[in-house]
Amino acid sequence: MEICLRTTLTVQCVLAILLSLSGFKFVESLGINYGQVGNNLPPPDKVLVLLESLRVTKTRIYDTNPDILTAFAGSSIEIIVTVENDMLGTLMDQQQALQWVTSRIKPYVPATKITGIAVGNEVFTGDDMTLVDNLVPAMVSIQRALNQLGLQQYIQVSTPSSLAVLANSYPPSEGAFTPKLTTIMTQLLQFLSATKSPFWINAYPYFAYKDSPDKISIDYALFNPNSGMIDPRTNLHYDNMLYAQVDAVIFAMARLGYGGIEVRVSETGWPSKGDPNEVGATPQNAAIYNRNLLKRQLSGEGTPLRPRMRLEIYLFALFNEDMKPGPTSERNYGLYQPDGSMAYNVGLTALSTSTTTPSTSTSTPKSTPLSSITLTSMATKVSIN
Repeated sequence: MEICLRTTLTVQCVLAILLSLSGFKFVESLGINYGQVGNNLPPPDKVLVLLESLRVTKTRIYDTNPDILTAFAGSSIEIIVTVENDMLGTLMDQQQALQWVTSRIKPYVPATKITGIAVGNEVFTGDDMTLVDNLVPAMVSIQRALNQLGLQQYIQVSTPSSLAVLANSYPPSEGAFTPKLTTIMTQLLQFLSATKSPFWINAYPYFAYKDSPDKISIDYALFNPNSGMIDPRTNLHYDNMLYAQVDAVIFAMARLGYGGIEVRVSETGWPSKGDPNEVGATPQNAAIYNRNLLKRQLSGEGTPLRPRMRLEIYLFALFNEDMKPGPTSERNYGLYQPDGSMAYNVGLTALSTSTTTPSTSTSTPKSTPLSSITLTSMATKVSIN
């Protein structure tokens, strides 16, 4: 494995040089999720070489692995770390949160560019209402700990949600959160607004296509040329599902009185392999989805609702992870095999000819006015001072 990995990384470094000479730039709004649920993954220092060779500047991990945080010190890679779901109850306590930030975050900053803390992952998806109730208090405690230690200037606090938080997402202008989450979701949005942090969404057009392949165009799901759809309420044209999903989240937030929060895609991807009932999970479709998404990222575009604000996206995932439970697709989202070889060719060389200069993303969105929506806040105020 060591020889194979070294050879592959050497090829990737050569590719990076060629991309640089041909005008390829760092895609500032693109990150890659670096999962570790495998027993054969390369060590963090080799992963750092791979990410740098691909000219990726952002990654997200699903814990606070000290080996990764140490290996990435001094690099240009920005990292989002994660608080595991089972820690939320503990970190509601202010002293526990302070101890956690002091031991898990402070020793590595600023040498390691920790830019975000994901508090839990898809907390709203399950039926554990205790976990849901613990979420915002844990976020508040962590934010206070960051403030106390003077780290708030470096790090944003948020939580990634799945699209299951939406009761409706089509058309995008009808986007609305599930009614049972209204109270807690409003508290979350009030926190994000107060701290100028983004709303993170895990959005997978693959799931929608898999569940309704007879109703959803594969080209619409894959960013391929297609007629798309026009939202009858806004007259905005959508030529891909991901942007429609993101705008549905923006409308849902606006319905609760928070139409100005930035939305970032914390996970999106397409599996290269699946079970017989997992329609569309092929290497060809995975390559097309990620290649087309990368082209969009190079152009620096936003969604139809926020066209002037570049959409920040984290691809899922860097590696295939052989120990993940669930259907076959769960172990086959990676761009790479654990030995460093490509799971499929995403076509990076085809992207190197782009000369479009990306627009600059800001923490304060320049959003299209949502004048057709009554903006009313139902938030229970959350103090973070």
